Amino acid sequence: ETPAPDARRRIRKFYDLLHAAYGPQGWWPAETRFECAAGAILTQNASWKNVEKAVGALRENSMLDAESIRSVSAKRLSVLIRPCGYHNLKAARLKNFVDFLFASYGGEMENMLGEDAETLREKLLGVNGVGEETADSILLYALEKPAFVVDAYTKRILSRHGLVARRAGYGETRKLLTESLPRDIGMFNEYHALVVRTGKLHCSKTARCAGCPLEGAPHDPKRSPLG
Repeated sequence: ETPAPDARRRIRKFYDLLHAAYGPQGWWPAETRFECAAGAILTQNASWKNVEKAVGALRENSMLDAESIRSVSAKRLSVLIRPCGYHNLKAARLKNFVDFLFASYGGEMENMLGEDAETLREKLLGVNGVGEETADSILLYALEKPAFVVDAYTKRILSRHGLVARRAGYGETRKLLTESLPRDIGMFNEYHALVVRTGKLHCSKTARCAGCPLEGAPHDPKRSPLG
């Protein structure tokens, strides 16, 4: 089902309002494609501040490449990434991703670039520990593919403005955004980063609407109550 013209217009307007208020966000802060992919796995259920500590520890120990992650023991890896939480689980997930990378792409993220986004997405979702948000983060930020990343802030903001139901799933929300916006990698990148900034400042579990760039944008309180 194609989004209604009004929904598409509002979603594009939201981007204009947020970009005018906050400007470019410069995401994703990483030096290599692999570092970016590793960060996407480490940031699951973690603050970026703690992810930066974990990534910093990997960098200090020369372990921000696929071969190093494959060679190090899971125990040693979990110790290094401890700051990001769930360190044993995430160490296993990093190793799962690296095993996939070597099995399918010779251990080089650059070898993934020739495939289309949807094919890559299906393959990434087959990796144990890579869910939809992580897969889309890897696609968009590490591989520069047109994949919109949906997180809790995205769903909360859109539901509070009546654009998706409160219990809308990841796929429904992603489809609405993808079909409402130009297939522009730069816009997808900035939009997600701007949404995260807005969510942290104004749209956490308790809404703080005063001063939000979207404060004047209409919402439907009957469909999706604020608060």
